[in-house]
Amino acid sequence: MHTRPIPSRRHALTWTLAAAAAALLAAGPPGVARAQARQTLSFAAVTFSEAGRGERLRAWVGKFNQSQTAVEIQPISIPFGSFAKTVFTQMGGGAGPDLVRMDVIDYYAAVQARRVLALDELVKGGNYRFTESDKYMTIGGKRYGVPFEISNYVLLYNPALLRGGKPPANFDEFLASAKAATGNGVYGYAYRATMAEGTGFWQDLCSFVYGFGGRWSNAQGQLTLNDPKVIEGVAAYKKVYDAGVIPKGTDAATYRRMFWERKLAMEVDNGGVAGIFNQQAPGLVFAAAPAPFPTRAQGMVLTALTINANTRNKAGAEAFVQWTLQPENQKELQDLLGASSVATVVERSPEDLARKPWLKVFDEQAPHGIPHVVAGLEAKTPEIQQIVLEQVLKVLQGGMDPKKAMDDAQRLVSSRVLRK
Repeated sequence: MHTRPIPSRRHALTWTLAAAAAALLAAGPPGVARAQARQTLSFAAVTFSEAGRGERLRAWVGKFNQSQTAVEIQPISIPFGSFAKTVFTQMGGGAGPDLVRMDVIDYYAAVQARRVLALDELVKGGNYRFTESDKYMTIGGKRYGVPFEISNYVLLYNPALLRGGKPPANFDEFLASAKAATGNGVYGYAYRATMAEGTGFWQDLCSFVYGFGGRWSNAQGQLTLNDPKVIEGVAAYKKVYDAGVIPKGTDAATYRRMFWERKLAMEVDNGGVAGIFNQQAPGLVFAAAPAPFPTRAQGMVLTALTINANTRNKAGAEAFVQWTLQPENQKELQDLLGASSVATVVERSPEDLARKPWLKVFDEQAPHGIPHVVAGLEAKTPEIQQIVLEQVLKVLQGGMDPKKAMDDAQRLVSSRVLRK
């Protein structure tokens, strides 16, 4: 899929003025009534590049455009792997999209770098019933975004590919089920384990670490990279890597397609992915269950809708944020996102729950969701993530002992990132 370039603000304004001049020349002699051209704002989101959900999200944005006379939103499609680098480079140069859907890691970094606008005054008095995850939008006492998508992680499985059609109840059962399902072009499980998909690798690693009771930091914001529970999670990741049940080196887009093509039995993934499966393969029978780890804790994809501090049309961008938070638009957004939640509380209909029983499993996971950040060191998460993943790769590919790898990670982050 081709990626559309992000236009600079100057280019967008020049194009708009040129188009307006051309319209005036074509409209005929003075005195004839003419409509004023709308100004175009850009909105960048990974979702626009996704199969199924992307088209539906564009149509949703189109409804905003139909309701406006002064502004129009142009969707910008950027793949997940290159999103943060592309957008931050643009924003750092004084340009970039007017509106940005950011993962929570990027959100903290953008706030620290003053790349996004505060939204306290915009949201004040709106009488919104925000979901619990909205608390992560406040940094230093100020709000810089509103939740766009909140997606929990559970085990997605194809009953037809598992013995007895039942999901594993614990980690030992999970390994046995994955091994039994592997063969004849079918794999038992899939996750990411390459630096080429570093962000996704981190998210998948969090599923194991959180599930085994580990956390990257403690309640005081102190690093706990070599905590015994973290090491257990890394060791479990290694067990799966060595079990011969995963398509090694395969990216997420490929193995998710394998799932809906009935070539993959299980994956721990987020609610947005369940929605993609449902849209891409309506005839596929799949189910969901809590992840097969010792605890219910799992990562949570939390994305924020933000306004670029470089925008030339703050009022137009704010109008879109306010439109997004209207109840009917929130409901439609939640429906199109799949098994994800949105900024405000939107109740599922009995019909939806009957047609998509996996929705209930994702919703029930909400109290156990934890963002993919190092609590207390959120803005430093990308640097910490890089070091942790490099050490985990030494475990997966080089056979390093998980304890030594995570001891080294603790030491390296303390000296290189925290300067201690």
